[in-house]
Amino acid sequence: MEKLTTQEEQAMQAAWKTGEGNVKAILESMEPPVPPYTTLASTVKNLEKKGYLQSRLIGNTYIYRPTITEAEYKKGFMGNFIRDYFDNSYKAMVNFFVEQKQLSKKELEEILGMIEGKQQKDQ
Repeated sequence: MEKLTTQEEQAMQAAWKTGEGNVKAILESMEPPVPPYTTLASTVKNLEKKGYLQSRLIGNTYIYRPTITEAEYKKGFMGNFIRDYFDNSYKAMVNFFVEQKQLSKKELEEILGMIEGKQQKDQ
């Protein structure tokens, strides 16, 4: 899965929200500040080339839809992020956020509760 630029990620967020639509519909789904129409149109074409969007021509308008779900993208992105920045160790990632004081003891306890709850469901 090819890494997306910030601009491409913003366009994909809007495309996932839209589901299927033309460039104008994707533009209307974007959070401000929105790029100019022509910039978004170029970004959408790049996303199509990268395989994240596919299009079909209806009349004289291209309609785009995502080829992967947001969950699939997050899974791939996070896997690459953990591998590239934390030597494939989720423990190292959590430790980083604790050291940066971006994860509190209460939040860690909540995470442990989620893990324990998941393990109980799996048994």
